[in-house]
Amino acid sequence: MEELDFDMALGRLEVIVEQLESGQLSLEASLVIFEEGVRLSLYCQQQLDKTDGKVQRLLRKLNGELELGDVEG
Repeated sequence: MEELDFDMALGRLEVIVEQLESGQLSLEASLVIFEEGVRLSLYCQQQLDKTDGKVQRLLRKLNGELELGDVEG
């Protein structure tokens, strides 16, 4: 897949959904963009999974101070 970031992939997915919902495409064209949508969806899921591993949350220590800790998942 070309250099694509999450927002671009999500934007393209939105366009694909609109095109599929319009009912204006032939069966063949619908299949082609549906396949693209599946690839983009998998890409977005992978990006979310990667990001999930990097997300940090605030933990409150016993004395009330806050510290950053990694979210495990």
